[in-house]
Amino acid sequence: MLKDITVILVDYSEQSALLKAIESLNNISSRIESVLVFTKNKMNIDKSFKNIKFVTTSNKDKGQMINEVIPSIPTSYVLFLEERDYLDFSLTSDTLEIPYSKNVLTTHNTNNNVYIHRPLLIHTSFLKRNIFPTGNQLPFKEALFPIWLTNVEPSQQIHKEGLLRQSRQTRSATILEKEKQIQKYQVEKKLSEGPSLTVIISNYNMGKYVEAAVASCQLQMEPFEQILIIDDGSTDNSYHQLLQLNKGKNIKVFHKSNGGKARALNYLLPFVDSEFILELDADDWLDADAVTVIKGFLNTLPKESSVLYGNLRKWKQLPEDVLFKRIAKGVPVNGKSDLLSYRFPLGPRIYRTSTLKEIGGFPVIEFADGRLYEDVSVLNKLITRSSFQYHDFTVYNVREHEESITKNNNVEWDEFLRNL
Repeated sequence: MLKDITVILVDYSEQSALLKAIESLNNISSRIESVLVFTKNKMNIDKSFKNIKFVTTSNKDKGQMINEVIPSIPTSYVLFLEERDYLDFSLTSDTLEIPYSKNVLTTHNTNNNVYIHRPLLIHTSFLKRNIFPTGNQLPFKEALFPIWLTNVEPSQQIHKEGLLRQSRQTRSATILEKEKQIQKYQVEKKLSEGPSLTVIISNYNMGKYVEAAVASCQLQMEPFEQILIIDDGSTDNSYHQLLQLNKGKNIKVFHKSNGGKARALNYLLPFVDSEFILELDADDWLDADAVTVIKGFLNTLPKESSVLYGNLRKWKQLPEDVLFKRIAKGVPVNGKSDLLSYRFPLGPRIYRTSTLKEIGGFPVIEFADGRLYEDVSVLNKLITRSSFQYHDFTVYNVREHEESITKNNNVEWDEFLRNL
């Protein structure tokens, strides 16, 4: 039989899991040309396993590594396994067939009835035209294959069950939260009734994270009317990164000299055409159903309410991953005293566009030249003329990291309140 498959194994940190994955390839060995193992540390593999090549990942993420390798792959197909995957030992070579009219064979793995759909076998020619997102565009590394699959038309996919198994793993709170988010990528895209909604993002030197923020807006089950991004005079490479994302009829990227977040967000306001605005920080990201969930609550928002908000899902940024911390549940805010005693930033913040424009946008106050706490400043102004509405929903992910402007200015809070 023709050797028409290259196997790529990624993110195997445990040697036992890697050995099991390689062993599971025996039943299809007649079709395997070679096996590429992307790893940081080379592991000892029995010499009886042939045609295995270790590719050191160094500082590159797996999406980037795969994209670099695909152009040189000579086989017709690429088969992907990751982390703890192995093929079902009853699988045969004949099972791995993709009809002529399709390009991707998908399957799913399941843990405690959590079904995660993912690509298993892909036409190499299709991969060359449809590259993987890089790590900067992902909320976390486990989302790579599910997110790539969201951009593949269903007509190009064929799904088969029972092809994949997984080695056991301790299911931490972080893993469970990641799985919940990944499942949302699998929901069919749709349009629902509801007020129009724009997302606005102000970026300043968030090159590590801003691509993931924008990607989370583009991966919505139903689209934002507008995705408006302003680069506030960044000195890193993030404005160049944003220009690469400036594609599509509903996304626009702007640039101005550095003047702080309030001024940056105000720069975007004249371009907003929608009834409501969601503010997204450049280092945070949204669940894939954020637009759908938010519009559902906007449908019943009282006319006197200028702000809708909910809960925040908090993550700690680690060197190569994110760690789930907790859901910070919101509480009703019924006046200025409630607002100023709120125990964490109120969010996600969805503003009624007309009311926000009526007050002149985000106040540029004297304190810190308007460069800090613009969220509290604008809410403080809005609460005097309108009501806020809290609902118990969680679609906004806060990334806590060392470069955070708020984190680095916590000591200013008391002085800010005195000035306010």
